[in-house]
Amino acid sequence: MNVTSKVMVISMITNLGLSIIKIVFGFFGKSGALIADGFHSLSDLITDVFAIFGSWLSRKPADKKHPYGHGKLEYITSIVISLMILGVGLGLINNAFHREIIIPSVFVILVSLFTIIVKFILSGYVLKMGKKYQNNILISSGYESSTDVISSLIVFISVILIQFSNYIEWFKYADIIATIIIGILVIKIGFDLLKVNLSLVLDEQVTDEEYLTKIKNIILQNKEIYKIDQLIILKNGPYYKLIIELVMDYQKPLEEVHNILDDVENELKRYDPKIKYITIHVNPNKNN
Repeated sequence: MNVTSKVMVISMITNLGLSIIKIVFGFFGKSGALIADGFHSLSDLITDVFAIFGSWLSRKPADKKHPYGHGKLEYITSIVISLMILGVGLGLINNAFHREIIIPSVFVILVSLFTIIVKFILSGYVLKMGKKYQNNILISSGYESSTDVISSLIVFISVILIQFSNYIEWFKYADIIATIIIGILVIKIGFDLLKVNLSLVLDEQVTDEEYLTKIKNIILQNKEIYKIDQLIILKNGPYYKLIIELVMDYQKPLEEVHNILDDVENELKRYDPKIKYITIHVNPNKNN
């Protein structure tokens, strides 16, 4: 089992437990907001299933129809997750306008606080692993989990406020207002994730100057290479695809050029295992 799958399994088990806790205690505590938050956590579980499936698909080896593998399936999976987040946000807002005003039990406050702490730890862990391994599926799932932290916090505040509705009448609308705010936050994060992953599907380049400089230095270590005319590093799911144009002596034998390029490819892949696909074009230097 790869790192992505391990992280997502942990996330799935945690989300399932939180979903059950929120829905059960929300039902007995007469808290519509906590029940809605429970279904929000359940949506996390669904997105985790999609994430594991997408990670598995993205690592399928190249074939005749897909010479660069299936890495972009990771982005497509993340887009599906983003659309699901948008759907959850719209559903929360819609439900807010059809919910009865009920004063929930005080123990709902304690349940909300517990779920906030657990979800905060989980979302931080998933995001940390996603950024560490530069895995968009984990990052997408981590951000989705972070919306659950915010939504649980808002539920926590709204439950406290609604307890004082006998003294301040408009506090009785805290549950409805909280749900609308949660819906807006969820929609925003879903939209941001959708925008990022659509960009990646359209072959987004690596723009990290430090990383690009290191790659160039590795290439130019070979004194037979005069300069680099072009270097493009495209994100391809869990891997990188490099397109390189080099300048070399036009009189150099083809077999020697071939061996030099093999050495360059091996050095690049040794430096970063994420570099999987390399295309090199050689331009002749006739000024030598």
